[in-house]
Amino acid sequence: MGEVIVVGAGPAGLMAAEVIASAGHHVTLVDRMPSFGRKLLMAGRGGLNLTHSEARERFMARYGEAAGALATAISVFSPDDLRAWARGLGEETFTGSSGRIFPCSFKASPLLRAWLGRLDALGVTMRTRLTWTGFGPGASLAEGGLTFAHADGTVETLKADACVLALGGASWPRLGSNGAWVDTIVAEGVEVAPLRPTNCGFTVPWSEIFRARFAGQPLKRVAIRFGDRVSIGEAMITADGLEGGAIYALSAPLREALAADAGPVTIEIDLKTAMSAAELASSLARGRKGDSQSNLLRKAAGLPPAAIGILREGAGGKLPHDHAELAHLIKATPITVTAARPLDRAISSAGGIRFAELTDAFMIKRLPGVFVAGEMIDWEAPTGGYLLQACFSTGVIAGEGVAGFLGRRSPRPDPEASADAAAPSEAETVTPR
Repeated sequence: MGEVIVVGAGPAGLMAAEVIASAGHHVTLVDRMPSFGRKLLMAGRGGLNLTHSEARERFMARYGEAAGALATAISVFSPDDLRAWARGLGEETFTGSSGRIFPCSFKASPLLRAWLGRLDALGVTMRTRLTWTGFGPGASLAEGGLTFAHADGTVETLKADACVLALGGASWPRLGSNGAWVDTIVAEGVEVAPLRPTNCGFTVPWSEIFRARFAGQPLKRVAIRFGDRVSIGEAMITADGLEGGAIYALSAPLREALAADAGPVTIEIDLKTAMSAAELASSLARGRKGDSQSNLLRKAAGLPPAAIGILREGAGGKLPHDHAELAHLIKATPITVTAARPLDRAISSAGGIRFAELTDAFMIKRLPGVFVAGEMIDWEAPTGGYLLQACFSTGVIAGEGVAGFLGRRSPRPDPEASADAAAPSEAETVTPR
């Protein structure tokens, strides 16, 4: 039996720990926070969107340039496998109208409790409030081990035959992922793509009048276009820009364009996706004579006040009176975007350890026995279940890689395994011992 340390108790680390422990190895699961799965619990506030039901080709396209590198992992532990695994923990899932997949409880806490119960039953040792600081002196991981700092500044070295690093990216640092691992990994000669915000909001220079009136208002059923990319969904007007799924899906191209041009870029918002420009022009032409433009837009185009405000922002204040021109503006309202929101405000981060530095099992080539999973690897994806799916899948591959490295084949998580006997009661917390 090998001794394995998994650093990071998010979805990727928890999954790697389960796979490795199921193969018969002893796992010590370590996290710097006081409890496990904090980012998973935060995701649960939105219903815990585990994965997505769309066809594989379209699903994989969501990962952009990283699709090929992630293809095997998501084949090994697919969306269907993820649903079966959740069922084994007592959490049935359902598919929403958007194709997104959620647990029927619409919560993360029952799943996390059952999962920690399963890990406990597998003999996983769980330790909190330990911050990984690097590798101990020695020619190998087995010789030097991993070093950790306690809250009081004392340092502890844990020896291991192999390890999985699942420390996340650098978004939402208060939940555990702060990107501090980058310098340590780079010092080992490993190439790391810079961590950048993704699934983030963007800054828009609203007028003071618009900001004061509409900050906090939603834009429902809109389409946002940037170049040849179009995202349909909802957005939220903030005091300094736009947030929400419709803008998050454009994070990568917007972020890269802003970085390349070092200046503002323009997006176009279709404020009335249910009608064509011709239909809008016809409806506007039939509007009641004597109505103000605001009333005309509200009645004939069905635009709420926030959308009318956006329309005026895009037009620079004064709207055209020609019905065709006004319809065209409604379908393609130009809005200036000046910057991405900071990394610590993003839902997730792009960048990480480049795939060229890793084996197919996600072991760092320069560091035998050191495997990585989750957002530490250089990939990104939009919200919609794609983020969690890749974290779970890379955790499975890293866990299997460790088992293979230690000379025993690892069984994948048993989808039908029951967690009833091992799950803590509802009265218990999710803080590991």
